[in-house]
Amino acid sequence: MMGLETHPGFGSPPREEMESLALSDTPSDYRSAMSSSLSAAAADGGDPLLSPPGPLSGASSSSFLDPPSYADVVFSPLDGQNGAAPDRPSPCRGISFPRSDRAAASEYARIAVSDPQKEQDAVNALVPGGGAYFTYLITSRTRAGGVEFRVRRRFRDVVTLADRLAEAYRGFFIPPRPDKNVVESQVMQKHEFVEQRRSALEKYLWKLGVHPVIGKSDELRVFLQAPGKLPLPTSTDMASRMLDGAVRLPKQLFGEGPAGYVTPQDAVQPAKGGRDLLRIFKELKQSVTNDWGGAKPPVVEEDKEFLERKYKMQDLEQQLSTASKQAEALVKAQQDIGETMGELGLAFIKLNKFENDEAVYISQRVRAADAKRVATAAVKASRLYRELNAQTVKHLDILHEYLGLMLAVHSAFSDRASALLTVQTLMSDLSSLHTRIEKLEVASSKIFGGDRSRMRKVEELKETIRVTEDAKCCALREYERIKENNRSELERLDRERHDDFLSMLKGFVKNQAGYAEKLANVWAAVAEETSGYA
Repeated sequence: MMGLETHPGFGSPPREEMESLALSDTPSDYRSAMSSSLSAAAADGGDPLLSPPGPLSGASSSSFLDPPSYADVVFSPLDGQNGAAPDRPSPCRGISFPRSDRAAASEYARIAVSDPQKEQDAVNALVPGGGAYFTYLITSRTRAGGVEFRVRRRFRDVVTLADRLAEAYRGFFIPPRPDKNVVESQVMQKHEFVEQRRSALEKYLWKLGVHPVIGKSDELRVFLQAPGKLPLPTSTDMASRMLDGAVRLPKQLFGEGPAGYVTPQDAVQPAKGGRDLLRIFKELKQSVTNDWGGAKPPVVEEDKEFLERKYKMQDLEQQLSTASKQAEALVKAQQDIGETMGELGLAFIKLNKFENDEAVYISQRVRAADAKRVATAAVKASRLYRELNAQTVKHLDILHEYLGLMLAVHSAFSDRASALLTVQTLMSDLSSLHTRIEKLEVASSKIFGGDRSRMRKVEELKETIRVTEDAKCCALREYERIKENNRSELERLDRERHDDFLSMLKGFVKNQAGYAEKLANVWAAVAEETSGYA
């Protein structure tokens, strides 16, 4: 395969050179001055080039092309920033964007993250000068009354908000928060990393704000509006929770006080938090029994419609993954062809300069001028490809967003499975407790006058049964609540996905058609100019 040689002066030009290049369709002075003498020069036999045609009638002398019929959609984004109306009237008249409609239904008209500032944590710093972190100015404006709030939050506060929402709104498709990537923060340039995190936080908070349930939550309102330090209870790290669970475990094993059973308050939260190791072990045992045991659990997932939707969500995730990869490939291909076209145009411009310097005949200068027009058209096409690529990213990014949302879907389904496992475990515990009481009562009846120690143990077990029954009722209600949340969220996801994908496809097709028309106009003008040559 033959490679391309790189000659001095014809290497890949920097992007700044392409951007600063002045594009003009106006014929050069020497061409307009010499056009009248071309026919005479050709008649004398000294000009090997045929007489070129005259200038194209009605051709624009501006470096910008006349807008094509798709110009009203080509340069318009999919929706306004944060769902708000743009500063100027939108050129997309007659086009309704579903995301803008959902944003209009939100309680917040604007949520913005800006002004990152570096601060020192003198209390928790291990060494002097350590413990540095960034805070961000979060500005929100409500639709009711248009009141604006400004608070400063650090990333740890965002983690706390996400944890509180995950506890309070189990079963909902809560948008996943940005990751706390420590390694990436060390590798990347500080300003670049901070800017990426700022942008990610703004998108995350806006997604929470437009959620029909999370957007009205007290947790989000406190995060956005409460001045000073975030009043939400901070998240406890896993190591501390496991340590608390290890301290509590001996009391649970020996049945000391209320530590030996699950309270109704604990039953509505997942066991994976780590504070109750005995409950974790019991639910793990119940899970193994469900999978490998011969006996059917007392309560099972019998919602066939949900199970079918769950499998469809798995298929959807695979299809989204494939479509997202192909979208990335398309963006890369458009970027490559745009850059290659621009480099080719600049190379032709340099070649034109060489031809002009070496030209002897007038026709050679005219030919060089035509080559320059082709080169200029190539640079214009390169810029159009770059604009097209930016619009392609805006539209097809919806695929990536929905692929990320699948994490929230899996988390909501996991909440449902966890709640069901808690119910199954509590029902198994109740069965075991009743069996123990029966055995104790039988053993006590064999002793004349009864066994007081056994009878006292029976009373303790009856109290445990009472509390466990209450916990089971709370767990059942929590399970039913999560089921309802899953059902409503799946319906909402179907509606929004239909609207978003339809809007994405319309915008993508119109932008492709619009830029194809612009590119065609660029080359059509050059083709018309050179149509008289053999």
